[in-house]
Amino acid sequence: MSVQAVLKKKSSLRQMGVLCTLPILAALLLAPAPSQAQNPAADPDVQAQIGLFSAWLDGQIAIRGLPGIVVGVVSDQELVWAKGFGHADLDSDRHMQTDTRFRMASHSKLFTATSIMQLREQGKVRLDDPVADYLPWFGFQSAEPDDPPVTIEHLLTHSSGLPREAGSHWSDLDFPTADEVRELMSDRQAPFSPEVRWKYSNLAYTIAGMVVAEVSGMSWAEYLQQNIFDPLGMSSSSVDREDPKMATGYGRRMPDGTRDVMPFVDARGMASATGLTSTVEDMARFVSAQFRQGRRGGDRLLSTGSLREMHRVRMLESTWTSGQGIGFSVRRVDGKLIIGHGGGYPGYTTNTSIRLDSKLGVIVLTNTNDSNPSQIAGQLMSTVGEAVASATAVEPDKVAWDPAWARFAGAYRSRGGETRVLVMNERLVTMSPWSSSIGNPTQLEPIGDGLFRMMAPTGGGPVGEVVRFVEENGEVVRMITGDSFADRVREN
Repeated sequence: MSVQAVLKKKSSLRQMGVLCTLPILAALLLAPAPSQAQNPAADPDVQAQIGLFSAWLDGQIAIRGLPGIVVGVVSDQELVWAKGFGHADLDSDRHMQTDTRFRMASHSKLFTATSIMQLREQGKVRLDDPVADYLPWFGFQSAEPDDPPVTIEHLLTHSSGLPREAGSHWSDLDFPTADEVRELMSDRQAPFSPEVRWKYSNLAYTIAGMVVAEVSGMSWAEYLQQNIFDPLGMSSSSVDREDPKMATGYGRRMPDGTRDVMPFVDARGMASATGLTSTVEDMARFVSAQFRQGRRGGDRLLSTGSLREMHRVRMLESTWTSGQGIGFSVRRVDGKLIIGHGGGYPGYTTNTSIRLDSKLGVIVLTNTNDSNPSQIAGQLMSTVGEAVASATAVEPDKVAWDPAWARFAGAYRSRGGETRVLVMNERLVTMSPWSSSIGNPTQLEPIGDGLFRMMAPTGGGPVGEVVRFVEENGEVVRMITGDSFADRVREN
């Protein structure tokens, strides 16, 4: 039955857009976490934003004739809110639930990258190792005769220059086996040399999954089960396996309002690029793992250092508007840094967006190809996400302003120039009067015992280092910043 037929069967848009929603799943604990002053799901502003977003999404489902959507908002180790909207299957009138399964498509790449980083922490691979060291059959027609070998990092950061695909599988929905991928590699022509530009490649992540299998001695699916799914309790996740709880996938809306039902498609040898199946609850567990610190072990998939490597930009788009970490896309939206990934598969489109500074994540899972989940994720982040971030924000401990610190204000001179220390709104700041523009003053953040820390938006100079003032006979005579000093200038 088409979406249009189901819509006609319903008596009103309200039945389609409102009554098909599920109860709120609030404060589902994913793992032990420090106690918070209050449950963010109970915060009045969070509840208000949930109502606002829900009303908007109900309308989107109705006016755009979307089958269904499941969304979730993660705060650190909690799935604060998750809800299903619309239908998982239209013919049977099955509603979306928070345990409904979705084909996650390219989210698979996050799991492949995590697997490689785990093997790296065990000393079994290096990111700068040539892929051919592990897969001797790996060869292709390079873009230039003197191109360097493609490394594992090139695969994970979409900087290998390899073609996007391994055949016509998106057109005929017949994905190649691992053997077929090996056979076709010698005929592949790389459009670009390694590191010339960012170029998204499912083929590259297919090869990365083969590296995981070769090094670990198990299939990519087996590796994920033992090293990611089980440690995180992702009991509803799998690789290329049909499931009765799977949402039915629907194609794009046609001019007559109908949608085709899409078949189950096995990604076969390309599973490490696009074969994952999961739920909002399981993906929330994976998001929470990005915020854990310490050494790898248990539900800490990777050490803090490895996570930082995955989350930071390693390859930029040629336009410099966004970048690529290890697995994760990295972009800046309205001054906020967001990492994550999207996914598109026949009948499914998905998005996960994470703000590391607030330990906040939003997840959007849909069962159609024209729902634009990244746009929905943006709306979810700016409403419920922002409210959760505010409700869970922890004010840093600050040393109270001491009026006696005003004695540090004045002019300081060194071989490199002159610095002025000023009192601005009960805060010490520094600036250079010799600079061609005023700019933003550098903050001196008090850390106790008469010491300060230099804080600035850029990484130049001794940012983050300790600043202290030397006094002799009751007078301030020197300012020491990190390992350098400037002497106080007596003003007439």
